[in-house]
Amino acid sequence: MIWGSGDYCYEKVPEWGSERTLGIATAVAVDSRDRVYVVDREPSPAVVVYDRDGHLLDEWGHDILALPHEIWIDGEDRIFIPDCRDHTVRVFATDGTLLQTLGEPNRAGEPGKPFNMPTRAVKGACGDLYVSDGYGQCYVHRLTPSGGLVQSWGGRGAAPGRFTLPHNIFPVSDGRLLVADRETNNRIQVFDSEGRFLAEWPGRPAPCGLFVDDEDTVFLGEGGGVTIMNMDGRLIAQWVVRGGPVDQAHGAHSVWVDRHGDIYVGEVGVENLVHKYVRV
Repeated sequence: MIWGSGDYCYEKVPEWGSERTLGIATAVAVDSRDRVYVVDREPSPAVVVYDRDGHLLDEWGHDILALPHEIWIDGEDRIFIPDCRDHTVRVFATDGTLLQTLGEPNRAGEPGKPFNMPTRAVKGACGDLYVSDGYGQCYVHRLTPSGGLVQSWGGRGAAPGRFTLPHNIFPVSDGRLLVADRETNNRIQVFDSEGRFLAEWPGRPAPCGLFVDDEDTVFLGEGGGVTIMNMDGRLIAQWVVRGGPVDQAHGAHSVWVDRHGDIYVGEVGVENLVHKYVRV
């Protein structure tokens, strides 16, 4: 069966990663060596590592992760994981060695300050870190690589530049940032590197996962499906992981595209799986 349409067609790999049973596959990312990192949130939070064929390689993080939410890997294969329960962003090496902790563990930030249940951390084109924050408040924070706060923007609301749940964030090569603003707003917002609002794409069905490739093609995990768009917000392709319409199926919570153009989707809901789609 072919998934997608036009230039974006894929075949699904059956039972990818089935060597290990996952609890809640809340996030997925791929490093420069094609190792796939899955954030498994329950029953004991961990990062589970596979090769690109789905064979189990390693797992780590049981002793430090509390409620990890998303994952992002930079060009140096440093792994950024925000933790909703202890209000931190942690940076790891690929073997699980802790390199850096941003935020004070188990202490929520003051209103408008880092962090209160952060959802994702990414590095922008300028080299600064941007954190969507999150479940406890409605802000994006910009920090220096060492963790110094540069600026924050947002606040709760429906107006442009405000959020009801900044659930995800992803950098674009030209410095722009996309923010998945979920719950009642259900939109993607576009900002420049200094937090100035540029555009919005309304009417998205519970946008959760977010990825932008080197060609500035946007991949969304939303509702229960995968949506592919360009940077103008125009639909390119779309399909449902399982079930009915994309706004009614179970949760495509995280999405990542590897250097081969293959898509990985972390699904939370019925089976808590990682789905792999190979581009054809």
